[in-house]
Amino acid sequence: MSPGLLTVRVARKAVEALDIATFELVADDGSALPAFSAGAHVDVHLPGGVVRQYSLCNDPGESHRYLIGVLRDAASRGGSVALHDAVHEGDRLQISAPKNHFPLAHEARRSLLLAGGIGITPLLCMAERLAVIGADFELHHCTRSRERTAFVGRIDASRFADRVQRHFDDGDAAQRLDLDALLGQPEAGVHVYVCGPKGFMDAVLGRARDRGWPAAQIHYEYFGAEPVAALTGDAAFEVQLASSGRIVIVPPGQSIVHALAEAGVAVMTSCEQGVCGTCLTRVLEGTPDHRDLYLTPEEQAANDQFLPCCSRSKSARLVLDL
Repeated sequence: MSPGLLTVRVARKAVEALDIATFELVADDGSALPAFSAGAHVDVHLPGGVVRQYSLCNDPGESHRYLIGVLRDAASRGGSVALHDAVHEGDRLQISAPKNHFPLAHEARRSLLLAGGIGITPLLCMAERLAVIGADFELHHCTRSRERTAFVGRIDASRFADRVQRHFDDGDAAQRLDLDALLGQPEAGVHVYVCGPKGFMDAVLGRARDRGWPAAQIHYEYFGAEPVAALTGDAAFEVQLASSGRIVIVPPGQSIVHALAEAGVAVMTSCEQGVCGTCLTRVLEGTPDHRDLYLTPEEQAANDQFLPCCSRSKSARLVLDL
């Protein structure tokens, strides 16, 4: 087993909705799994060396299993297809310990949870946690149709079923998600959480920012990004390692982490899409060209950190805290 990874067995694989399957993972040796909190995810190592992040959607109080929900997306980079088609009950997988870049703000007066499609997975876990502690919240789940909606039975049987509204693309207009009604005016103490496809998240985040919601009250997690193609005008630049002064040239069409790897400098990565934050690196000098979906606009504007798996440089040289 690779250092730092857990070996788990697929105890159960089940169809949750059209093109959505759940995978129940248990420790291969029968031991308790590391604790996690609502909003956490694990890195799943798949056949062929593919690594993907999946949110945990079972009760954080459980230590005997992890549950992930996966949409089979033929247009993805292969992770979801591998899980759906090549991973079966009884198979063993390697996963990371849980990580949480999308935690609940427990000081919130009220929480507004907005899920698009399979983005329900971390928000379902959040809803169950908020219900346990008696917090005020509402959950909106937007999907293409009822048959493509995951966890219907589980939510309908929950203690918070009356706080959940579903919105179907193929339903009548009256039941569609009304962002203006939900996000029309910022409210003190109200925190907004959003997860789902990029288009859905961009719409929600754009509306919230346009209406003046403070960044500290907006929480989000992208679970995938559109491939970042080389842009016309991308040029070579230098990366300098602060610890040694060594300079590495990053040519057009190559990522910083790959250029560093070729020079023998390893930077820990996971998604390589600018989504998960694993490779977050301090910038000591220079101006990054941010192309990630992880940092907030305010964090990007500070230019003191960036994600070298996908971002580049606007300046001729970046000095990194490496």
